[in-house]
Amino acid sequence: MSARDDAAQALAERVRDSMFATDAASKALGMRVPTVGPGSATVTMTVRPDMTNGFGICHGGLIATLADTAFAYACNSWNHTAVASGFDIELLLAGRVDDQLSAQAAVASQANRTGVYDVTVHNQRNELIALFRGRSARIKGHLVPL
Repeated sequence: MSARDDAAQALAERVRDSMFATDAASKALGMRVPTVGPGSATVTMTVRPDMTNGFGICHGGLIATLADTAFAYACNSWNHTAVASGFDIELLLAGRVDDQLSAQAAVASQANRTGVYDVTVHNQRNELIALFRGRSARIKGHLVPL
């Protein structure tokens, strides 16, 4: 890695740490953000019994929350404050109690103020649970001091 790549990686990690410090929703759901990089992030979550719906499977809204969280960390990784302007999700397979879900987000396009990010959600058997596409809008500000 070049010094520039190292600096971008270090900045993404500082942003992750700053965001996670006050990310009450993700902490309440037991999420972790083990990896982040410029334009990318991985967020994990274990499906608990209190996350299931009336069918005994993981509530789709919580799978969307996991994917949205990975999207948020990826689109903010450059330290330009960004918020979601919309997203779509395809729920492909049920998550079950004790499943270890992992959402991997990657930038598809980032131009000026708007971005598009793709997120895949897999379980511990590498089965594809969901496909998510998020759209972001950069607003004024930075998450960590420059």
